[in-house]
Amino acid sequence: MPYRANPFFSTTNTFFLPSVGDKVDQAIAQGKDIANKAELKLQDAKEAVKVAAKPPPTGADLYARFALAGALGCAVTHGALTPVDVVKTRIQLEPEVYNKGMITAFRQVIGAEGAGALLTGLGPTVVGYAIQGAFKFGGYEFWKKKAIDVLGVDKARENRQAVYLGASAIAEFFADIALCPLEATRIRLVSQPSFANGLAGGFARILREEGPAAFYAGFGPILFKQVPYTMAKFAVYEIAVENILSVWGKTKTELSGPQSTSLNLGAGLIAGMAAAVISQPADTLLSKINKTKGAPGQSVTSRLIQMAGQLGPAGLFTGMGARLVMIGTLTAGQFMIYGDIKKALNATGGVEISK
Repeated sequence: MPYRANPFFSTTNTFFLPSVGDKVDQAIAQGKDIANKAELKLQDAKEAVKVAAKPPPTGADLYARFALAGALGCAVTHGALTPVDVVKTRIQLEPEVYNKGMITAFRQVIGAEGAGALLTGLGPTVVGYAIQGAFKFGGYEFWKKKAIDVLGVDKARENRQAVYLGASAIAEFFADIALCPLEATRIRLVSQPSFANGLAGGFARILREEGPAAFYAGFGPILFKQVPYTMAKFAVYEIAVENILSVWGKTKTELSGPQSTSLNLGAGLIAGMAAAVISQPADTLLSKINKTKGAPGQSVTSRLIQMAGQLGPAGLFTGMGARLVMIGTLTAGQFMIYGDIKKALNATGGVEISK
């Protein structure tokens, strides 16, 4: 008799194919698995919405972000333009030597001292202007908001140029208190390359030999230079932004990333050119007064008057070409970096009063 396999023990027989009930159970299990995955994705989406909807920073957190953005913008731009600043300072301090233009002055410095001389004072430049940038940009936003709170938005908008000028002047005053010692050290290093090996050495030598007051010998000139410069810088920038947006027919929130960058660069360049011209005489006096010690008993004011008389109008604007290049480029870069970092830090809570 031929052998027949028992269907109960056969693993290949259709007898053991899944029943309808089994298929239903499998479908239910698959449905639960899909539901679990969907629930996880829904939770992820909710978390993403929470992050996206997170309110922007306010109060001290907001102004700390403004300050950080300003510090980075100023440190990067001033540091990058250190070679131009070295040449500009040399032209101001020794016009009888460096009197054939900016390009020739570059060649003279490199020929006499090597390319490394163009980075003289880099340390105090980066540190000093990072501190100043934090006070300047963060302070400007802070004092602008205070003025708006006092005046009210409508009245502040009507008098917005006065708000821009006042807020920037107050911010710069406090920024210069922090900047002055480092700027004095920088100028001493540039004007006397053998004075010290760097920021720490130069700072310590001035403190040891001349005392703390020497760091603020140029405080008057730095105020005369930086306060008008910063007032022009922010006021002209705000007006330029307002006019450019009016021509484009857009608001800031409607701009794309590249458009926003172009706006900051263009308005910053215009502001920098205006600020450079306004602050040039005081910049020349600042370089002169920090180059050497004053006579015993001679006040800072008398030294400034004496120097201004010796230089005359033409002398006060010595190095104007180099300064226009430097300040125009520097200011445009600062506003570009400041705007981009503010966006990255979600520091969008500043008050706008432009029309």
